[in-house]
Amino acid sequence: MEFERVAPVRAYERVVEQIEEAVVSGRLKAGERLPSERDLMTQFGVSRSTVREALRVLQAGDLVRSKPGDPRGPEILAASPAALKKSMHRLARADHLGLAELLQFRMVLDGSAHLLAARLRTEEHLRDLEKALDAMRRGAKESYATYSLADILFHEMIARATGNALLVFSGEAVHNVFLELIEDRLEKARDRTELMHTWITHHGEVLDAIRDRDGARASRLAKQALYDNYAEYVPEGERVLLEALLEREDLG
Repeated sequence: MEFERVAPVRAYERVVEQIEEAVVSGRLKAGERLPSERDLMTQFGVSRSTVREALRVLQAGDLVRSKPGDPRGPEILAASPAALKKSMHRLARADHLGLAELLQFRMVLDGSAHLLAARLRTEEHLRDLEKALDAMRRGAKESYATYSLADILFHEMIARATGNALLVFSGEAVHNVFLELIEDRLEKARDRTELMHTWITHHGEVLDAIRDRDGARASRLAKQALYDNYAEYVPEGERVLLEALLEREDLG
């Protein structure tokens, strides 16, 4: 076989790497400012164009924010679902990642979130979930878009009940990306009114399991519903990835 020529690392990439490492390590915190372009040029020993290209990359990745005419340096941004969603969206659309893998990941994620939520939820969490479920019922009478917003809120409330910020961010990113990828198929292949009522019934069962603090049941319900609703869009030969999750006994 033959290999392609290796491209030399561009200077702006090294600048990006150092700033990212400073944020990850905590030496740079959300709300703090980077030095001015001139100071960055001096510290890194690079040209203005290199600094600007590095800042462009960092801003595109939602790591920093700069405003035209602001004399202060770019502001370090807090971690957010928006940045994670961008990364997940690119990954989900990559040729090497199929719908089966994305669905499997969501089954693992939702199953874990439901289990933890059932064990850790408070009375306030239950009230929030009940409100979201009521909003889903009202939304089903108005439009699919209204219903979907309430559905997303219900899943967000479950993630928040876990107390784990990573589950909140990951759940929001994966849920939205997944629906974007499969939206056209749902529109063509399903009766949306029937779907909404089926999902409302499912969410009611999930709420009952969480109220009863039955994490194993809540987790099974989450994974089974995802399989029942979306496995048909996965090539038959790849469904073994999903069935393995259903066959596994959840830890009680």
